Amino acid sequence: MDNTARSFGDDFPQDARVQHAPTPEQAPEEADAGTPVTGASSADLPQRRRFALADLLLFAGLLAIIVPTLVFVAKSTWSTEEGAHGPIVLMTGIWLLWTKWPSVRDAVRPPPAWKAALLVVPLLLLLPVTRITQIVEIEGYVMYATVLAVAYALVGGKVLAKLAFPLFYLAFMFPPPETVIYAITMPLKIGISEASIAFLKLFGYPIGGTGVTIQIGQYQLLVAAACSGLNSIVSLSALTIFYIYVRHGNNLRYAVFLLLAVVPVAVAANFIRVLILILLTYHAGEATAQGFMHDLAGITMFATALLLIYLLDLALQRMMKKRHSSHKQPAAS
Repeated sequence: MDNTARSFGDDFPQDARVQHAPTPEQAPEEADAGTPVTGASSADLPQRRRFALADLLLFAGLLAIIVPTLVFVAKSTWSTEEGAHGPIVLMTGIWLLWTKWPSVRDAVRPPPAWKAALLVVPLLLLLPVTRITQIVEIEGYVMYATVLAVAYALVGGKVLAKLAFPLFYLAFMFPPPETVIYAITMPLKIGISEASIAFLKLFGYPIGGTGVTIQIGQYQLLVAAACSGLNSIVSLSALTIFYIYVRHGNNLRYAVFLLLAVVPVAVAANFIRVLILILLTYHAGEATAQGFMHDLAGITMFATALLLIYLLDLALQRMMKKRHSSHKQPAAS
């Protein structure tokens, strides 16, 4: 593990390395032979090849850990509405790491081997157990923790701290645990159902219901988890975090404020979505409401929620500029 970690030294600038000047007796011989003068002796060449081989073996091992789990996650959740944001998070997260790496590469300081082993070995032993259980949430998070532990062994904790945002953001590509989903979605589903019934009663629609079941005319609808707003909350939170980081950097207060706005925006968007589906069912029939229009309503409401987050950001920026300018005027006078 130490040899592999030391190979990251190739990324450091040349002026940070120790250069060995050739002796006067060696320089004429190398010039006559037409070979360039380098700082490495011939004894170092086989050692560098071993480092390259170790890096290759490490890369193959990481692929063996990452690829099967990502394939399982993609088949289980990324093809559904609950996890449709997963591929977006994966691609944008890798892009963030790629762009951030040049600014942190000089901070690479691998920890002692025994510290790295305390993290890596237990997780490597736990990972096969999680794959046997075939629980996508557990396997995904354990795999990601294993990758982070290996990254700590290679580059050290200082680099991981500087890459904290991209690493935290990448965790959104895995679905939240089902127990958490059930605990959160049930109150949201009941609240959206009751609000929809009360709103449409104001316009004289023959509607009623209990819990998450809605009865309008001869049709009966069930408010599913997809309409509760949780899926939008998770997806909007991930994309809002990415938007804040790209546009505003590490502004923690601003990020917290916008993230707090995600919950009401997502719930309001899904409330409108449920109203649209109820009205489509009543006026156009159940087949129309549960077909293409059902998916279109979901996509439209999600896009609307993203637009509301963006407009809220613009409004906050204008308010902050006005406040900043108002503080400057008395000081100037």
